[in-house]
Amino acid sequence: MHVKCRIINYPLSEIKRVVFPDKFVPWFVNIEDYNPPYYDSKCLENKPWADPPIGPGFNPNWNELDGNINRKSYIGIYEIRNGRPLNPCGRTGLQGRGLLGKWGPNHAADPIVTRWKMNDHKSKIFGSSNLPILQFCAIQRRDCGQWALPGGMVDPGEKVSETLKREFMEEALNSLEASKKQNEENEKLITDFFLRGTEVYKGYVDDPRNTDNAWIETIAMNFHDEDCTHVGKFNLKAGDDAGDVRWLDIDKDLNLYASHSTFIETVARNLKAHW
Repeated sequence: MHVKCRIINYPLSEIKRVVFPDKFVPWFVNIEDYNPPYYDSKCLENKPWADPPIGPGFNPNWNELDGNINRKSYIGIYEIRNGRPLNPCGRTGLQGRGLLGKWGPNHAADPIVTRWKMNDHKSKIFGSSNLPILQFCAIQRRDCGQWALPGGMVDPGEKVSETLKREFMEEALNSLEASKKQNEENEKLITDFFLRGTEVYKGYVDDPRNTDNAWIETIAMNFHDEDCTHVGKFNLKAGDDAGDVRWLDIDKDLNLYASHSTFIETVARNLKAHW
């Protein structure tokens, strides 16, 4: 059941959601006079990557590949009601698109880049669980200050593998401001490294930006540098949407953005790391 997308204050706005008990989240449970506020951020106006408001002249192919825009959901067929797609995980207390560009699913990709925490002698450091401590590349989001994975939205027509690499370079290596030579060197290492990923999650994300009619779905992939000779040795530098970037130790007390803690826990358990 989604929780973070039902917090009363909608991000980067003065809009407040309707608050209701958990039992009323599913659409099949009736709520008398459920009519939450409608919100489309002004940042979506006239943007080429954003859908227009629902109305005459806008006839998307819901639940299908719509030109180069993927309107399919990873979790199945979603319902269309009054011309708008319904969030498949239930009510959020807010109608419209909020900050999201697309009606229905907004597809993202989250690279989980990990390495072992090591001492000066290149030996693994163990936690209280007697398992080695894993670190992951984390960015601090500018919009809310929370630590998160360096992911982002899949551009229309873009392969998810390309999104994973692009977002990591933009947010963790500051490729948008790095020199051409540095980017070429980084991309050579990144391209090889990102060929060996393990899918951790594919589906709905409990993101604060979700609404009744627009939501985020993601593919999270783990790219692990076992001996710290590839990405693990990079000097990280925050860029694009990141306010800061660092290697964070993984443990159960991490409080990360959206559903990212769940993804990180899965990686730690897969690699038999401290949690």
